[in-house]
Amino acid sequence: MRFALMTEPQQGLSYDEILAVARAAEEAGLEAFLRSDHYTSFPGEAGLPTTDAWATLAGLARDTTGIRLGALVSPVTFRIPGNLAKLVTTTDEMSGGRIELGMGAGWNEQEHHELGIPFPPLGERYDRLEEALAIIHGLWTEPDGWSYEGKHWQVRNAHFRPRPSFGGRRHTHLILGGDGGPRLSRLVATYADEFNRQSASPERVREAYDNVRRACSTIGRDPETVTLSAMVGVLVGESDRDVNDRVRTILEITRAAGDAEGWLAERRGRWIMGTPDEVWERVRALEAAGVQRIMLQDFLPRDLEMVRLLGNVFATGADT
Repeated sequence: MRFALMTEPQQGLSYDEILAVARAAEEAGLEAFLRSDHYTSFPGEAGLPTTDAWATLAGLARDTTGIRLGALVSPVTFRIPGNLAKLVTTTDEMSGGRIELGMGAGWNEQEHHELGIPFPPLGERYDRLEEALAIIHGLWTEPDGWSYEGKHWQVRNAHFRPRPSFGGRRHTHLILGGDGGPRLSRLVATYADEFNRQSASPERVREAYDNVRRACSTIGRDPETVTLSAMVGVLVGESDRDVNDRVRTILEITRAAGDAEGWLAERRGRWIMGTPDEVWERVRALEAAGVQRIMLQDFLPRDLEMVRLLGNVFATGADT
């Protein structure tokens, strides 16, 4: 089992704070630091400072040394495909081949309206996502002179330079996430290196992973070439008291209703939560369902002590 830290910097974090979290994750031995790609602050207080995901990832590419870095996920609505392809390859070169790109259709209507970014209906967003994947994959892998004719974007006689080595891989590690429905599974099989099941439970991942495997087989791709991952909320403490203290902090930050006991009860079945011994029970259940990598979704990004604890628990016990 492999472990990455997934954070929500739109909760008001500055670049220096994001860097502190990334360095803490790197020092703790976690495999990757992934951040959301959002322009409005949530959950919790509205109107907090937010940063651009790829601007900060470019900074982290130079300010860290070994940890993998990426966005989970970048909405297709934020950047046109050619621009995103260039942005990612530049950042990947800056990092020495450590970048991961998660892509999605986008969902937060408010942040689009606030910045004047068009937010078409869901069907069109998925159409755009499919075209964007085809274009980005083509720019990264097709020979000079490649062209593409889509409804929303067209490419003419492409000459994409530079073409970084991407750490020796065919292209930057590309992640698609969602519920694993038929269309998404087809896109994963066609373009992605990893499928990430969000809001994961053992039952949900089994069904979604089966869909992805079938889609791979349909097009003649070896299903084993797709990494199967899960994004799971995480809250860990050395003791029950530490866990309860962190729950109260989350309630304050997110302004969630209810008490700590009720909050815990509602999430125990779907988060990795509790003391170190307790959380491994959940990890083993996900592993038995086929999960190969877990994105530990952290809603306390300023709590560097918990990041270090996650490293102690997961980086050292990943092979147990």
